Amino acid sequence: MVTATASRPWLVQKYGGTSLGKLLDTICTSIIPQYAEANNLIVVCSAFSGTLKASGTTSLLLQCIAYAELGVDGQKRLMDLVDLIRDTHLSVIEAFASSPARISTSGQIYEDTASSIKKECEGLKRFLLAAQIVGELSPRSKDRVISIGEKLASMIVAACLTSTGTPARPLFLDDIVSSAFGGSIHDQVAALERLGPKFYHVLSDQISGRIREYGNAIPIVTGFFGIMPDSLLQTVGRGYSDLCAAMCAVAVGAEELQIWKEVDGIFTADPRKVPSARLLSTVTDEEATELTYYGSEVIHPLTMDQIRDACIPLRLKNVFKPSGHGTIIYPSTTNPTPISPASTSSDSSVNTSPRIAPLSSFMLKNGYHGAEQERRKPTAVTVKDDIILINVICNRNTKSQGFLTQVFDRLERNKIPADLVATSERHVSLAVQAPNNASALLRLKEELERFGQVGISPNMSIVTVVGHRMRNMVGVSNEILSALASEKISVYLISQGASKINISLVVGADDALAAMNAIHSEVLKIPTLREQENRFIPGKTFFCRPNLPTAQPPSSARYSPGGLSSLSADG
Repeated sequence: MVTATASRPWLVQKYGGTSLGKLLDTICTSIIPQYAEANNLIVVCSAFSGTLKASGTTSLLLQCIAYAELGVDGQKRLMDLVDLIRDTHLSVIEAFASSPARISTSGQIYEDTASSIKKECEGLKRFLLAAQIVGELSPRSKDRVISIGEKLASMIVAACLTSTGTPARPLFLDDIVSSAFGGSIHDQVAALERLGPKFYHVLSDQISGRIREYGNAIPIVTGFFGIMPDSLLQTVGRGYSDLCAAMCAVAVGAEELQIWKEVDGIFTADPRKVPSARLLSTVTDEEATELTYYGSEVIHPLTMDQIRDACIPLRLKNVFKPSGHGTIIYPSTTNPTPISPASTSSDSSVNTSPRIAPLSSFMLKNGYHGAEQERRKPTAVTVKDDIILINVICNRNTKSQGFLTQVFDRLERNKIPADLVATSERHVSLAVQAPNNASALLRLKEELERFGQVGISPNMSIVTVVGHRMRNMVGVSNEILSALASEKISVYLISQGASKINISLVVGADDALAAMNAIHSEVLKIPTLREQENRFIPGKTFFCRPNLPTAQPPSSARYSPGGLSSLSADG
C-alpha cells in the first residue's frame, strides 16, 4: 500500500468522458486543484465523450474496428474516422490553451501534448491498416484499439493541470495485466479463473507500485486498465473505468473514492421521469448494485466488490455543482466504522481535512435502523426497458426435473442472460434483455419449442423497488400491487425472495412510466409535485388585506394537515 505523504489522506477521483468533454476547464482549474490542497490525489479518466455515447471516443474507436474488419472496402472511412478522433482531441487542447496567458507560460506543454496525440493516432492507423489485411481483429487486439481513448484523455488532463500550476503526469495501465501475470494468455486465463474477484486485487498491487514512482505529481490514470485475457469489454464491459478507480482506491488505501458525473447523485427515481424524485444522501452498497443492474446508471457492479473489504466509502458528485454533498455509499462490512470523507469548500478558510462522523448515526438519520440497517419503507424505484417476456409450457413427454436445466442451457448457448425467472412444475417465465442480434432470439425460440409451447411478449419493462432488508417490510408487496391496480396496470411477472432488498415486476413498456410514478407516490410516500403545490399549510391567518387589520379565524374553525377541515355555520 502506498503511504500518504505529509500525513495527508489519499483521495481518488474518477471523471467520466462526458464530464471531461463539457467541463474540462472547471475540472482542471478549480475542482482538482482544490482537492489537491488537502489530499494526495489520484485522477482516473474515461475517454472523452460528447452529449451522446454514440459520439464519444470509445464508440468511434469501436467503429474503427468495424471498418478495419471490412477490409480494403472500409479503408477510406477508417482513415477519416481516425483523423476525426485526432482533430477532436487537438481542438480540445487548443481550446484550453486559447488564453494568451496560458500560451505564453505553457506553450511548450501544449505543443508536446499535441505531438503525442498525433503520434498515438498515427500508430493507431498503422495498426488498423495491418489488421485490414487479415480482415479480423482478436479480442485482445480490440482492447489495444480501445485503450487509445483513455490514453489521449489522460495526456490532455495532465497537460492542462501542469500548465495551470498543478503538477500531473499521465499513467498508462494498458500493460498491467501482463506485468502482473506474465505475457502468456493461458497463464492470464488460469489466474482469472483461479482468483476470481481477487484477480483485481493483484492488479491493485501493481497500480500501487506505479503510483509510488510519481512523487508529488498527480497520477492521471487511464480508465482502461489492461488488455484482459478475453478482452476487457467482454470481461468487464463498458464502464470499466469505475472499476479501475476502485482498484486505485484499494491500492493506496484511500479514504474516499469519488465518481464525478453530471447528476447530483442517486435519486429515489429518475428525475427525468418522476419530477418529484428526491436526492438520497446515502444508500447501501447492495442497494446501489441493485439499482445499477435494474436500469439506473449508478456504478459498475464490480466496483463495490473491490472497495467493500477495504472499507472505502464511495461518493457520487456533480461536476456542475462541486460544492454539493452528493450521495455517499458506505460498504456493508464488519470492519471498523469508516470516517466521513475529505471535502472541499469554496471558502478557503474552512478546514478541508477529513471530518470524523459515526456511521451509525448518519445512517439512522437517513432511515437505516440498527446494526442490520433495516428500512421501514423502500429507498428507490427504477425501470429497465427493452425487456422481452418468454413463457415456456413444458410438454408432458419432457421430464420436469430436467426442464429448467435445459431451458437455461439454451439461454447460455445463445448468450441471453435472464433478469427475472418465475417457475412452477411445468411452466417457466423469463424476463430477458432484448438481444442486439435478433437472430439469437429466433434461435432460442426454435430450441425451446423442442420442450413445449413458447410464447414471446416484446415491449416489456422491469419495474424494481429497492430497499435494504425490504423482505422484512410487512405489507410492502400489497402496497406495490395496490398502487399498480389503482392505475389499472397489469403485472405479467413478479419476483421476490431471491433478493432481500428488491421486488421486481414486469409490466408493459407503455405502463412503465405510470407504474414508476404510482409506486414513488404511494409506496415510497413521496408526494407528487402537484400534491406538494396544492397542499395547504396552516398558518395564523386566513388572508391579509393591505392597510387592514389581520383577520383572525373563527374560534369554531378546526384545522387538519390538509388544510381547513370544517367551519361553523356562522363562519
